[in-house]
Amino acid sequence: MAWSKLKQLLESFLCPALYGRFEYRATSYRYLPDKAGLCYIAVDKKNILNMSDVTTLIRWYHTELEIKNDPNIQIPINNEEIEAVRKDTKGIVPEDRLKVIARNRKISEYAKELLSEQSALSKSNFIVVANKFLSISIEESLESNVILLNILALVDRRVGKKRILNMTEKMKLKHPIVQYFYELRLSTL
Repeated sequence: MAWSKLKQLLESFLCPALYGRFEYRATSYRYLPDKAGLCYIAVDKKNILNMSDVTTLIRWYHTELEIKNDPNIQIPINNEEIEAVRKDTKGIVPEDRLKVIARNRKISEYAKELLSEQSALSKSNFIVVANKFLSISIEESLESNVILLNILALVDRRVGKKRILNMTEKMKLKHPIVQYFYELRLSTL
């Protein structure tokens, strides 16, 4: 599908409150056929989603340790996770340490997921992911681990106010760029 047609389709699904603030942009290299060109998302005329741009407003993680040490990341743990640690340690670890161990395990898993999503995003082709978004349900896009699918779903008009408000806990476990677009959408409600 040509970029102009794809852009038109994506914009037709855009939440009405974001008209004029949110836009899909693309650059192409007419005389360099081996260059694919860049696609990125701009909010209020600022490039927000562009992995090759060093001036981006979103923090991109480079190591698992950065994620573990980021104070902005809040990882909730539940009783099942604490019980799993208790079972693994055969009950010889004090109660307060069980919570710390469970949180550290969950942060490690989260860090690995974030880094794999981020590396997939930097290698992905925007047009391929956008075409996939147009062919799958909005629920699949929201539940996906693909950052770009999450973003496209969050700015979609088919995601209503009630669903947006019910996603708060899920969004805490998403990449900071997805959280940014979630906050943007919340601001339009």
